[in-house]
Amino acid sequence: MEHFLDIYLEDCPCCGGTGSIEEEGGWCVYIQCLDCGAHTAEFAFNTPEEKLEAVQKVAANWNMRKVIAPGPGE
Repeated sequence: MEHFLDIYLEDCPCCGGTGSIEEEGGWCVYIQCLDCGAHTAEFAFNTPEEKLEAVQKVAANWNMRKVIAPGPGE
């Protein structure tokens, strides 16, 4: 996956860890905490332009603290 160096990510809202932009199967992106596993919803894309827009949307959600936090046993 391309490196999105100009995308700023806050620390994880759940644990303060580092978020990582992840691509799933070439059709969607999301951000996941490398420490606790909290993540944003997935945003789908079809073209490289849509991919950049999807990354910007997941980054906005992450920075607004809109994440799904894994519970005990997950």
